[in-house]
Amino acid sequence: MHILVTGAKGFIGRNLMMELEQRAQTTGDVLCPIDLDTPARQLEEAIRQADFVFHLAGVNRPRDPAEFTTGNRDFTVSLLSRLEAAKKPPVVLTSSIQAALENPYGQSKLAAEEALAAYGRRTGSAVFPYRLPNAFGKWSRPNYNSAIATFCSNLTRGLPITVNDPAVELTLVYIDDIVAEFLQALDGCANRQGEFCAVEPVHRIRLGDVAELLRSFGEMRNRLEAPDQSDPFTRKLYATYLSFLPPDDFARTPVIHSDERGSFTELLHLGGHGQVSLNVSKPHITKGEHWHHTKHEKFIVVQGEGIIRFRKPGDSTVISYRVSGDTRTVVDIPPGYTHNIENLGDTDLLTIMWANECFDPAHPDTYRLPVAPERKD
Repeated sequence: MHILVTGAKGFIGRNLMMELEQRAQTTGDVLCPIDLDTPARQLEEAIRQADFVFHLAGVNRPRDPAEFTTGNRDFTVSLLSRLEAAKKPPVVLTSSIQAALENPYGQSKLAAEEALAAYGRRTGSAVFPYRLPNAFGKWSRPNYNSAIATFCSNLTRGLPITVNDPAVELTLVYIDDIVAEFLQALDGCANRQGEFCAVEPVHRIRLGDVAELLRSFGEMRNRLEAPDQSDPFTRKLYATYLSFLPPDDFARTPVIHSDERGSFTELLHLGGHGQVSLNVSKPHITKGEHWHHTKHEKFIVVQGEGIIRFRKPGDSTVISYRVSGDTRTVVDIPPGYTHNIENLGDTDLLTIMWANECFDPAHPDTYRLPVAPERKD
C-alpha cells in the first residue's frame, strides 16, 4: 500500500511517520511523506500512487490571514481533485474544533471539511474528518503548536511563563492517542461519532492547574522524585515535559551515604510508591543487622555473590538465601525480621533496593539486632 502523508514534518506528521515506518517493516507499505519543500513532480507522483492519504498539512499561524484560505481550503480542494483523478483513496483530514467558530482559521478548516465530504460523496471513498482539540506531546513546537509546548520549553530553560486566566479550561488530546486513532482509521476501524471521527480520551483541565503541575515537575526532578503515573493526564504531561529538557540538563546527582563498609545511594523517591536505592557492599563485608516494624524492602543483587540472612527476634532460627548477579533473584525483606546481607566475594556487591517508604532520618523505623542469635552458655 502506498501511504501519502501531507505535513509529514509537522508535529503530528512526525509522530505518525515514526509509527508508519515501524509498521512498514512488517506490512511492506510504501510511505510518501510530503511537506512544503517537496518538489512538485514528487508530489504529483505520490498523489498518483496513493492508496491511502493522511492530510495533515495546514496553516494555523500565518503572517497574513489570507494564508488560512490558501493553505487550508485551497490546497485541500486541489489535493482532493488530483486524488479523485487517480486512485480515489480514503482520506484522513486533520481539522479543528475551531471549524465551528466564526474566525478566519475556523472557516478555512470548515471549508476543507466540506471539500472532503464532497469528495467522499463523489467517489464513494471513505473519508475521516477529525476535529481535533489542542494536541500536546513530544516534538511539538513552542510558541506555535500549543500553550503546553511553550510552557514546557520555558520552564525547562528557567524562563517565566504567563498565565493570563488560570480558570480557562483546556481541551486536550495526546499525540500518542492521535496516532493510535489514525492507525485505526488506516485499518478501517475509525472512531466515528456522527459526521466526524474522534480521538479519545479527551482531557479537560484548567490552564492554571496545568501550569502548576508543570512547575512541580522541575521541583520533583531536583528531589529525584517522579509524579503519580497512575493518572493518565499526569503521565502524558510529564512525558511531554521531559521531551523538552535541554541536552545539558538530563542528569541529577543522587544523595550518597558512604562509610568503610561501602555506600548507600538514594536513586529515586517515588512518593507513595517508596524509594529505589543502590547498596554497595565491600568484599567480605556484612551490612544490615537490623529490623523494621512496618518498613519492607526488596533486594536484587545485580553484581557479585552474597547471602541474605533473616531471623525473627526471640527465635534462634536463621533463614538464608544465596544471591548472585548471575541469577538476579528478587528477595522480599518482610517487617519483623532482623536481616543482613554479606558479600561473599572479592569484588563489590551491588544491590538494587526498593523500600515502601522514602528514607527519613528522623523516623527511620530501623532497630539494631544481630541476625546471629546470641549464644547462651
